[in-house]
Amino acid sequence: MAPLLVAKRKGKEEAQKKSSPAKKLKNNGAEKNVFEGEVAAVKEVQKGRVRVLRDGLDGKSGPVVYWMSRDQRLRDNWALLHAIEQANRLGDSVAVVFNLVDEFLEARARHFGFMLRGLRVVEGNLKAMGIPFFLLQGKAEENIPKFLQRCGASLLVMDFSPLRIGRLWRETICNRIPESITVHEVDAHNIVPVWKASDKLEYGARTIRTKIQKQLPEFLVQFPDVKAPDQKWCSEQPKDIDWDTLLENVLREGAEVPEIQWCEPGEDAAKEVLLGKKNGFLTTRLKNYSDDRNDPSKPTGLSGLSPYLHYGQISSQRCALEARAFRKAYPKSVDAFLEELVIRRELADNFCFYQPNYDSLQGAWEWARKTLTDHASDKREHIYTKEQLEKAKTADLLWNASQLEMVHYGKMHGFMRMYWAKKILEWTRGPEEALAIAIYLNDKYEIDGRDPNGYVGCMWSICGIHDQHLFDESTICMVTWKFIPLEFISCIGSIPLS
Repeated sequence: MAPLLVAKRKGKEEAQKKSSPAKKLKNNGAEKNVFEGEVAAVKEVQKGRVRVLRDGLDGKSGPVVYWMSRDQRLRDNWALLHAIEQANRLGDSVAVVFNLVDEFLEARARHFGFMLRGLRVVEGNLKAMGIPFFLLQGKAEENIPKFLQRCGASLLVMDFSPLRIGRLWRETICNRIPESITVHEVDAHNIVPVWKASDKLEYGARTIRTKIQKQLPEFLVQFPDVKAPDQKWCSEQPKDIDWDTLLENVLREGAEVPEIQWCEPGEDAAKEVLLGKKNGFLTTRLKNYSDDRNDPSKPTGLSGLSPYLHYGQISSQRCALEARAFRKAYPKSVDAFLEELVIRRELADNFCFYQPNYDSLQGAWEWARKTLTDHASDKREHIYTKEQLEKAKTADLLWNASQLEMVHYGKMHGFMRMYWAKKILEWTRGPEEALAIAIYLNDKYEIDGRDPNGYVGCMWSICGIHDQHLFDESTICMVTWKFIPLEFISCIGSIPLS
């Protein structure tokens, strides 16, 4: 087994070298690096970034409402820019609405607290621009239509998200609002909009990478400045938001998973993590990223941007634009960062957008379902319950440490995540149970849980998505230990490789 793993590891590394995220594409006979050179500056949002979900009645007058959800920021927000553009075109005003639900999947105080503190910053930044911010509470599918009716809106602009719950909300709202209202959906989360990057479910990074690279010159552009709308909002005025009471309530109700202290919420803090002079990722920690990111003993080797990207408190496009400036000095690290930021993140959105079963065994490839089912009844050395796993009560000290880091700090080093999930498959009675437990723990404790990257991470580790069909070995089966880096051997020597 060891030679096979070595061969696979080398083959994977060679493939990554040949298809770097900074790959040179031919342009009129010359080679051009997609992450070097000048980028275009645009004055308005590209049409390819916007989907018209429904055309309203021509000539309908009324303000524009931007329902903010996935992208919670003022700066570098294509959806907000589009809403302002459309309001100015219509000669009307614009408002931003956020709907706070009572519960969301496994979110607790850790997640609601981080989000609300970030939204508090958004409200202040919008107020400085003369844009009202409304915070609604309850069911979005009920609150948004009522708000649109009260203010007489002519256009609703919505954030894009590939997850089922958000798509259900958007579909329900489209069906409930008057036919006179036009509805636009904007992908402000990805650099290349998910529907432009590919029109189908991609098999892996190698199949989507070139598609994204070819469209980066069109979509990786400088953001236009955010300017106050031409018209002032004259409809219903927002109520004063008692942020302190809101936070007190969510912290009390979700106290089982308390807030984290290592990461300050908000788009201003996100910018500091990216570019700060004291400890900014690009400015002080980028140099050794390509090596340190895979060393769990060097947590500062990671970018620390994941929470901000998840809550939309920073734009991945802004991160990519700023990283380009450092590529000449640190090409290896910048390429590794952009591979994760652009290719891998957009691959995750592609999977969740085109695979409705993105969080179940039915979303795996047929070969993976077969081998998982064939070995579901294989004898296991240990069987643990969900409660034992949640409390890190296993015989594996390394796994326990990874689980407890997630429970107490809201994060797990990326190098350990695959090991963590694959051991759950080994310790449970079947792949369905393993996947359900992995997603439950990830969504409940990770500060960036309930994210396409989290679902894809669990599905990759347990169900083999984005892998290739290689071999089958007893309980381990085809998907369990594939692509486990050889560096793991030094710290998990007790794992049987055959």
